[in-house]
Amino acid sequence: MTNNGAHIIVFGNEKGGSGKSTTAMHTAIALLRLGYRVGTVDLDARQGSLTRYMKNRWAYIQREKHNIPCPIHMDIEQSRAHNVAGRNREEQDFLFMALTEMGRECDFVVVDTPGSDTNLNRMAHGRADTLVTPLNDSFVDLDVLGRINPETHEITGPSIYTLMVEEKNIEKIERGQTPIHWIVVRNRMSHLNARNKQEVAGILEKMSVTFGFQLAAGFSERVIFRELFLKGLTLLDLKEDEGYKLSVSEITARQEVRSLIRAIAPEKIKGYANKGTSLPAA
Repeated sequence: MTNNGAHIIVFGNEKGGSGKSTTAMHTAIALLRLGYRVGTVDLDARQGSLTRYMKNRWAYIQREKHNIPCPIHMDIEQSRAHNVAGRNREEQDFLFMALTEMGRECDFVVVDTPGSDTNLNRMAHGRADTLVTPLNDSFVDLDVLGRINPETHEITGPSIYTLMVEEKNIEKIERGQTPIHWIVVRNRMSHLNARNKQEVAGILEKMSVTFGFQLAAGFSERVIFRELFLKGLTLLDLKEDEGYKLSVSEITARQEVRSLIRAIAPEKIKGYANKGTSLPAA
């Protein structure tokens, strides 16, 4: 292994329904299966999707007696202190404690954030080494990143979220830390090569240059993701069921997971955990 301390991967987007928790869970399990030590942190106390995903996984292990890998998990609730200063201080202490504790035990810490602007969300972005922003493949969701002229489709400026990411990146650099590696992931892509899809792709390519993020393909809209959530499983666990044969759709979806991990490039960050280790083949 190379590099000391855990590499923090934050999944952030101030708009809900983009598949953050599903993408975060698949990333955590993929890193585990590559031999890395992984922790997960859920900052979305209200929704708690990642925590419920983990609880479903623990229940599956207990019920089926299958020895599938699990990350260390912590969930952090928003503070209930009586004033803003007290809440901010308490939340900062909780988050830094979680990251410090996991940093001693893990190579990677995967952080799932709420789909809204909160103090915890902003603090997590400020600690990100890699920021992954899942985005639904639509004009509506492009507004998360930047403002677009409705007539010409030209980019007229950054969104509030992009400005926040830029601010946190500058703060990291001023602290003498490495800049945030920002990856925008196109989730729930349509299988049809429609004009709308092509236009969205073109605008995202321009935004990637303007705002300085890496663009990566994400997960298509598939029923299998909802079914796996109930069991606490990911596409990388399906071979654990004896006699289970992957469908063409599931094989394609597994390749989408591989593509995201290639974009994160854990071997460049921490070296290869175990020589020759790879994700399960389809």
